[in-house]
Amino acid sequence: MLMIKERKQSTLPGRVLVIIPTYNEAENIERLTGELLGLFPDDLHLLVIDDSSPDGTAALVQKWVEKSARVHLISRPRKSGLGTAYLKGFRYGLLHGYEFIVEMDADYSHDPAALPDLLDRCREADLVIGSRYMNNTVNVINWPLSRLILSKAASLYTRIITGMPVSDPTSGYKCFNRKALQRINLDAVRSQGYSFQIEMNYRAWKAGLGIVEVPIVFTDRTVGQSKMSRQNILEAIWVVWRLKFTR
Repeated sequence: MLMIKERKQSTLPGRVLVIIPTYNEAENIERLTGELLGLFPDDLHLLVIDDSSPDGTAALVQKWVEKSARVHLISRPRKSGLGTAYLKGFRYGLLHGYEFIVEMDADYSHDPAALPDLLDRCREADLVIGSRYMNNTVNVINWPLSRLILSKAASLYTRIITGMPVSDPTSGYKCFNRKALQRINLDAVRSQGYSFQIEMNYRAWKAGLGIVEVPIVFTDRTVGQSKMSRQNILEAIWVVWRLKFTR
């Protein structure tokens, strides 16, 4: 039986939808769902978008759907990419009237305890990014040195090519307010993987939206497997050039 540790609930700025894309996250998703529901009041809902995980992730989420009106599930027939999952979630959030829409990983690399800070700052900013690299600091736990160097190099590369003033442009822990997503042409977003985060930040910046970064501590997953691939890295290399020359 799943035991949920009780915590004092946080105050929300409005109706919030947390989008969690999943592929083979059965070892994490049930505990994360229970923790988020216990940490926040009724105005926070979860939308899990699962790409037919063979480990039964969707079945575990469906059990939550059946007992809580705050949990929603979209099951897709095949593995279709991080970017398309978030775009589907954004459109779902806009259609159903949510005021704040959050991106969050399922593997506990994004600490649920940091979510209230992102939501508080999103009262004034259009996009709040949970940053691992603010003020020349590195808040990453359990990453091998090679991956840390790759991530830092990608951030520097992105800032130099695009000019975008974001210290952690590949961060996947962020909060958009409704107005921000309505201002961004979601139909024009093409990137997948981690370059999707770069493109969404870039389009928000070019749209003149207010972007704020808040420090977070990023902890590498302890169970399950990373979805990082060579294709993700190669895509991110050329995507910044495409964005630079996109009007």
